This record gives sequence, C-alpha cells and structure tokens, in this order.
Amino acid sequence: MTEEENANHNSKRFLILFFIGFFIILTGMILTIAAVLFGEDSMNFGAIIFIGPFPIVIGGAGPEAQWIVLFAIILTVLSIVMFLILRRGMRSIV
Repeated sequence: MTEEENANHNSKRFLILFFIGFFIILTGMILTIAAVLFGEDSMNFGAIIFIGPFPIVIGGAGPEAQWIVLFAIILTVLSIVMFLILRRGMRSIV
C-alpha cells in the first residue's frame, strides 16, 4: 500500500469514527430531552471530560449515579487503551 493510499484509508477511518461519536452524542441528547418532556421524575447524569490525556469523571445526582460513574470510568479506561493501541499502530506506519 502506498503512502497516499494509507493516508486516504486513515482519513476515511477518522471520518467514520467521528460520525459514530457524533451520532452517539446526538442520541444521548435526544433521549435526555425525551425523558424530561415525558415527565421522568428522577434524572441521572455522568460525564467524562478529557483534558489532554487526563480524564475527569463527573458523577451526578440520582438513585443510580454510582452506576453511571462506574460506566464512565470503564469507558475512560477503554478510551485510553484504544488510544495506546492506535498510537502504536501509527508508529509502525511511520
């Protein structure tokens, strides 16, 4: 595979991952808005904020907040592992 084909393949992979992430966020926002509009009594929330390589996990209020925080931590660990795997793959290309 030539360098140009490889760059084209990587840009296609990036776009696919970008759109998957965008639609996941959009789906979450729509579900949250629907829960508020249909009168869900208790809201749960959690978030992961990445500042550089450092994740900050934020847990909210609600009866199942600890599960949301645990899920956020698991997603953080998976994100870091994927970053390291993709970084190793990029080093082998260069």
